[in-house]
Amino acid sequence: MLAACAVVVIITFVRHRAAPDDEDPSETPDVIEYMTMWIGVVYAIVLGLAIAGVWEGRSAAQDHVQAEASALHEISERVRVYPAEERDRIRNDIRTYVSHVVTTEWDTMADKGEVTPRGTELFERIRQDVTDYEPATDFEAQAYQPLLDQVTAANQARIARAESTGETMPGVVWFGLFAGAVVTIGMIFALQIRRTTRELVLAALFSALIAFLLFLIWDFDSPYSRGVTASADPFLNLFPGVGD
Repeated sequence: MLAACAVVVIITFVRHRAAPDDEDPSETPDVIEYMTMWIGVVYAIVLGLAIAGVWEGRSAAQDHVQAEASALHEISERVRVYPAEERDRIRNDIRTYVSHVVTTEWDTMADKGEVTPRGTELFERIRQDVTDYEPATDFEAQAYQPLLDQVTAANQARIARAESTGETMPGVVWFGLFAGAVVTIGMIFALQIRRTTRELVLAALFSALIAFLLFLIWDFDSPYSRGVTASADPFLNLFPGVGD
């Protein structure tokens, strides 16, 4: 943002020194003012759509985490009808998996944009624990299918989480955003901005706002690795102590 302000101020000073003595800033053609207005409007719409898109992606990433944590918690609670040995084994495997997710796998998602093979292996162990058990009573049989459904829900949420770890904005969109910023700010000079305090402050603030919005888009673009990220709180809240 400071760099954008500095560029506008420097260009304004250089242009003012290089301008001919008889230049009249008030003689800006009406068509340039009309074009500047519409360029600003169109670029504002593009920025708004980009911000909405990356924010929706960030919210969806958090929803995937919540869905996965909730499904695993349901499995951990519903196996209470199973024999103690099976129940404890499934619960221990779930806590092992969750502990790996909130520590090792979360760091890997932030650094490399992918989930870990170890996490996939631990989840498959949970799936096998649930699917391989043969119910011994009608009560256990009634709980068996809902447990399979929760395993499926957790697996789908994990796959969705893995697919949302990377950046969501294509390179061509970034090119359009930066090109639009250059054109929009450049139109300030087409209006023959003068070196008055008021105009310099407004031009600098306008440029800083665009720089901030571009940074905001970049920050939201990777849901698990930058400033405002999706958090592992759903796992930590439903499985206290796993991250210690």
